[in-house]
Amino acid sequence: MDGAAIMEQLMSPAGRADPYPLYELARGLGPVVPSGRGLAMAVGYREVHQALRNPDLGVVDAEQRERWEESYAEHPSQLLLSRSILETNAPHHHRMRSLIASVFTARRTAALAEPVTTAVHRLLDEMAEQGADGSPVDFMDAFAYRLPVGVICELLGVPEADRARFRPLAADLAAALEPVADESELAAADEAAEELTQYFARLAARRRADPQQDLVSALVEVAAADPSRLCGHELLANLVLLLGAGFETTTNLLGNGLARLFEHPGTLAAVRAGTVTPSGLTDEVLRHDSPVQLTVRVATTDGVRVGDEEIPRDGGVFLLIGAANRDPLRYPDPARFDPTRQDSQPLSFGGGPHFCLGAGLARLESAIALPALLDRFPALAPAPGATRRDRLVLRGFQTLPVTLR
Repeated sequence: MDGAAIMEQLMSPAGRADPYPLYELARGLGPVVPSGRGLAMAVGYREVHQALRNPDLGVVDAEQRERWEESYAEHPSQLLLSRSILETNAPHHHRMRSLIASVFTARRTAALAEPVTTAVHRLLDEMAEQGADGSPVDFMDAFAYRLPVGVICELLGVPEADRARFRPLAADLAAALEPVADESELAAADEAAEELTQYFARLAARRRADPQQDLVSALVEVAAADPSRLCGHELLANLVLLLGAGFETTTNLLGNGLARLFEHPGTLAAVRAGTVTPSGLTDEVLRHDSPVQLTVRVATTDGVRVGDEEIPRDGGVFLLIGAANRDPLRYPDPARFDPTRQDSQPLSFGGGPHFCLGAGLARLESAIALPALLDRFPALAPAPGATRRDRLVLRGFQTLPVTLR
């Protein structure tokens, strides 16, 4: 197959279920492969790493969307994302991101270690009760979703009673991130975007009237003081983004990590014995089965090159993060799951100006959660019925049943 055929297969149900064989087919054609008119895909670690940091490659923003798909603004989901830092370029991206980063700080993240530990053990207690009779427990629903959504909602200031509603809404909205989504998926994404926007509009109004010590209050204060720095619709778009990004990636990281450990019982035993570090385990899960598999960049000038391939102005390149993380030129025996690797540096959180703001929080949650889970349940085992989400960009499980004894 040529590059265009490989990309087409990646977007099929079979390709979404297991993209890794297709990544290797692409790698056989080179580190950067033409994949259609004005398009290319990058699978090499060095090429993806450099492209993520190339100032002449931007994200697909509102201007690009209007050029490629005039009807995009008719979809509330796509319009919402185009107003967030996820889909804006300089100078608007820096203006918004610097404000969000000023309140979503590394210091605030580090201070969460104790609350995250408390939340982990509370959820493990609930899992133990749920599976006390030997019946399977869905790890994704009982733990992998509830831990990160609880943490990000606590940071944002979302009341606990409202949190259960967010998983299906965020899952529906995520369809707007896919390279190809059918009309029914986009319709569900649009409904989710409108509901989430209305929710945060109400929450922001409450915080204006009665500020609290949370991120919503902090960002509302910034927007009120100088709307030119963060206008109303940008505020709401970024609050929705912080919510979704705050748990989607971590939920997938936890599920993918546990599934990999079940497939490698020797590694699972090493984690229990403490001979594998929590950070090493997290890095290897991110590398071996990345929660984010691809992102897209667009050439903003003439003469942009990714590897040896020239990308024409307004041309796009698919950066296949999941493939780059298994590049044999960067990682010896890349298909082997090995949490003892040194200097791993997977590309799963992106790079450059769009490096994930929540990377530190996701790493913290994973490093605490997975060892605690294995320590609490020595007989933890997979149960039948695991299902993958039908997504290419955000790779993870829909269900992952386990037995506890």
